[in-house]
Amino acid sequence: MRSHYCGEITETLIDETVTYCGWVHRRRDHGGVIFLDIRDREGLVQTVFDPDTVEAFNTADSVRSEFVVQVKGLVRARPAGSENENMPTGKIEVLGKEITVLNKAATPPFPLDEYSPVGEDVRLRYRYMDLRRDEMQHNLRFRHKVTTQIRNILDEQGFLDIETPILTRATPEGARDYLVPSRTHQGSFFALPQSPQLFKQLLMVSGFDRYYQIAKCFRDEDLRADRQPEFTQIDMEASFVEEKDIMGAAESMIKQIFQTQKGIDLGEFPHMPYSEAMNKYGSDKPDLRIPMELVDVADLLQDIEFKVFAGPAKDPKGRVAALKVPGGAELSRKQIDEYTKYVGIYGAKGLAWIKVNEIEKGVEGLQSPIIKFIGDDNTMKIMDRLEVKNGDIVFFGADKEVIVNEALGALRVKLGHDLNMLTCEWAPLWVVDFPMFEELEDGKLHAIHHPFTAPSCSPEELKANPTAALSRAYDMVLNGCELGGGSIRIHDQAMQQTVFEILNISEEEQREKFGFLLDALQFGAPPHGGLAFGLDRLIMLMTGSESIREVIAFPKTQSAACVMTDAPGEVPTKNLREVGIQLRPKAE
Repeated sequence: MRSHYCGEITETLIDETVTYCGWVHRRRDHGGVIFLDIRDREGLVQTVFDPDTVEAFNTADSVRSEFVVQVKGLVRARPAGSENENMPTGKIEVLGKEITVLNKAATPPFPLDEYSPVGEDVRLRYRYMDLRRDEMQHNLRFRHKVTTQIRNILDEQGFLDIETPILTRATPEGARDYLVPSRTHQGSFFALPQSPQLFKQLLMVSGFDRYYQIAKCFRDEDLRADRQPEFTQIDMEASFVEEKDIMGAAESMIKQIFQTQKGIDLGEFPHMPYSEAMNKYGSDKPDLRIPMELVDVADLLQDIEFKVFAGPAKDPKGRVAALKVPGGAELSRKQIDEYTKYVGIYGAKGLAWIKVNEIEKGVEGLQSPIIKFIGDDNTMKIMDRLEVKNGDIVFFGADKEVIVNEALGALRVKLGHDLNMLTCEWAPLWVVDFPMFEELEDGKLHAIHHPFTAPSCSPEELKANPTAALSRAYDMVLNGCELGGGSIRIHDQAMQQTVFEILNISEEEQREKFGFLLDALQFGAPPHGGLAFGLDRLIMLMTGSESIREVIAFPKTQSAACVMTDAPGEVPTKNLREVGIQLRPKAE
């Protein structure tokens, strides 16, 4: 039906006859000459119809936006002064000789030939129309290029693309499972995989040595801008490797992708221990583009009478930290109040501050309602530690360590963006040396990553002091987003048993949830490790999109629904009966 795509018709084809198909992007009538911009996935081409070709002219006069047409015409140079250097086809136009309407179109729910603000609910309801827009076409084509390059890179490195099951059994991986009832085994349920974690470990036991998969994963959890109930993961696993091997392969792949697709050299990725990341940035995924750090000041405030600071300063599980914001003294009281509300989202009860007006005058050159509570001497010691300058503001967090880290860590990022403090466009790093476990409020231990992550110590050392043990885990972080994470896995049955005991997972529960993996470990499991990247998040960052919904063809809403297909939907009672399910009446 066509000889060329619209976007391929350039000055190299002048004086040639071409045939192309597409959608009517824009129609203009200029003094009896009709101009149609015809669009396909490769771009736009300007087509001119004049009254000399009566039938074609009349048809062109009748078409409207988004009609599907086939055009045959002669390529010619545009008149001098009318060229468009911003378009690949901007130096030519096609003199239309024939035009066939292949399909008419109803009035679009929103204009596609110009930018107009459209609510996301409308965009998602008419997603097939939204996907015609240049931005969405670019995003999905870019995604295709990245996934193609990923496959090529991993293939060159000897990784095998192997699929793992979608219908599997529920295993604890941190979020709720999507459950699928079984018709043939009534009363039993499959679970959609949150990740291929256990299967990729089994593939290492099977001797495949290097595996990868661009895998669909499913998690029933509360959503936000970078989360979806179904998402895509670049999953990797390899045998007979150490941390440096997996991290090296993953870093090389990401650097090649950025270099090829964006022309960006990310350079070497620094390594940062988890403890340093939390201490300096309040986050295990720090945005290193922002030149601000948290500084501990608890030792200077333990003996004051002001309990708001003294209490957390004396509490082993508390923290008192300060965040110096260069030039932040210009913030108004209203802005400070807004930031106070912001940190409240993370559990902070308030946001103390000191403005530095004239530091050479000592406390007289400072402005704050809290100086009288912490004392002149302590105040100046804090200012010295922070090396403040005139025009700075210092914010304080005092509470449980986790609250201070989350609140000041988030405030640091927000201020960095609000005050345009970013020092570079891209800042990658590896966060390493994670703790094996974290202690919950009830005193129980919880695996920071998952119970198959190997510790960097022996089973005996792990038993003796589990809270001090470090894991052999690693996360790749870019611009404050966790791109991917992984670890060296446990391949020894004794170590796996020790971890289960520390997590208080009974032998019965072990057999119920992980029996097939424990059985496999008895048959010569090799040392192995791996990593998984969030593909959607990677594409979101590389395209500068606000949400991963902008880089997924048919995403769900923030309430995990598809407004286009009206899913999830009700199921006939007959189908429910076949799988042994009876619904309770909805509560009034």
